[in-house]
Formats: sequence, C-alpha cells, structure tokens
Amino acid sequence: MSNPLTTHVLDTASGSPAAGVGLKLEFWHDGDHWHEMGSAKTDADGRCGTLLADADEIGPGLYRLTFDAGGYFAGRGQESFYTLIPVVFRLAEPQPHLHVPLLLSPFSYSTYRGS
Repeated sequence: MSNPLTTHVLDTASGSPAAGVGLKLEFWHDGDHWHEMGSAKTDADGRCGTLLADADEIGPGLYRLTFDAGGYFAGRGQESFYTLIPVVFRLAEPQPHLHVPLLLSPFSYSTYRGS
C-alpha cells in the first residue's frame, strides 16, 4: 500500500523546496464540521506523503488541505502576506492517488491538481 494523498511545496522566491511547511488535512464531516485526518510537515525536499495512513485510495467528499505559509516564512525571518493557505477540493469518486502541490512566495501562491 502507498499513501493516496501527496503534496509538495516549492518556494518560488528562493527557487528551492520549502522544507518544514506545516500541513493539515481535514474532511467535511456530516455537512457541519471539519474533521482532522492528519497533520505533518514537508521534508527537506518540500514533499509530504504522510498526511493519511497508508490506504488503497482517498474516498469521495470535500477536503481541506491547509498550508502554514506564515510559519514557514517566519522561520526564515521573512514577512509574508499569507498566513494560512486553505485549499478546498471535492472528489466525486475514489482516487488511488491525488497530488496537490503548492507554489509559494511571501506575497503569492498557486496550486493545481498534480499527477
């Protein structure tokens, strides 16, 4: 088995992987609250594949993946405009693997559905 959800964060201002970015994955539960499924930090290569316990797939539903950009930049002694970056996405069908990367700078960010 492998982890069905992975991410990586690239610091586009420095041109390097963003190591140590805090992450939290949540699921919209019963239509009324977020349930935390896991939390972790990116590794030295800016990657994280440990938000979910190893499983065959990630199921349908509404998810929120939050990146702690403010903590990352504060740790580098830099100011940033964005503190927490929530990325909310919906899966209509189970997925064997989902990759959600983040391109980050102190004053902008971009994300996309990766492969």
